[in-house]
Amino acid sequence: MLAIRIHTERGESYDRPALGTLSDVVARIGADGDGFVVVERIVAEPEIYIQVLRDGGGDYQLEYRDGSADRHFQAYLPTAAEVVAVMARWARREKDWDAGPAWQRLDFPPRPADSDPPPLDPEVERELTEAVRRWLRCGYADREALTESAEEYLAVGDVRPVSRDRAARLVERLWRERVAEQADWTGTTDPERITRAFAALEASGITARENFTCCRGCGLGEIRAEGAQDARGFVFFHAQAAEGAAAGQDLFLMYGGFGSGEARTVSVGQEVVAALDAEGLRWVWGGSAHDAIRVTGLDWRRRLAG
Repeated sequence: MLAIRIHTERGESYDRPALGTLSDVVARIGADGDGFVVVERIVAEPEIYIQVLRDGGGDYQLEYRDGSADRHFQAYLPTAAEVVAVMARWARREKDWDAGPAWQRLDFPPRPADSDPPPLDPEVERELTEAVRRWLRCGYADREALTESAEEYLAVGDVRPVSRDRAARLVERLWRERVAEQADWTGTTDPERITRAFAALEASGITARENFTCCRGCGLGEIRAEGAQDARGFVFFHAQAAEGAAAGQDLFLMYGGFGSGEARTVSVGQEVVAALDAEGLRWVWGGSAHDAIRVTGLDWRRRLAG
């Protein structure tokens, strides 16, 4: 599997595809409405991608951008197989992946000098930077969601101290910072263990959701409609709990049975802690239907994706 995400003009998206999938979508392009394929790495970095375009039955126009408009190159290749070979080397980060094609830098019109948004007030920037870093440590939001949150964070009525463009630029800078940090992470992280535990619970008939809604009340109100109709019960943690875990606190899990009686809730709680045990996670629970389950001792390093 390749650690990439494929997007096609037809609106398809493939995460971690096999090489054969990449070959298939590249080989078919050229028809109306199916003229390009864009590839990003799974941990997408701003303005880093490789793409191929084709109009009709001519050569394939292969392009890659390496972080900015002045690092955007193109080359023409006659066959889909040659295109896929280059894209696969890029996806695997192979040394000299770009050797072979005759690359030429594309020139884009310079940005007008007056197109840059005004700088943020230093205090606004400090407060917003702290908030975005906090959301990045949680690890659930993609760049688009982070940008929207940053734009809205300090807005009061019609007063909006942060423009969309300025929010996007701040998010881009801090996203790159976080991607660089996680490049040194190795092995399975604790949030990945939680994801695997939740996946096992979901497969066993318990609706399991991470970072679900903003708070306990909203989560309890919405969880029944979230899963299968025949689910026996549920477990989730909300966004505030995720922020707490990312800040070094215990992760509080909400759980319960669908139906009447405390015995069913206790039974669900027992299944939840068994799934945590299976992933080597530590927890505290009194065994009562009225006791929260706390996942303890977490090293919260959730890899960005998106």
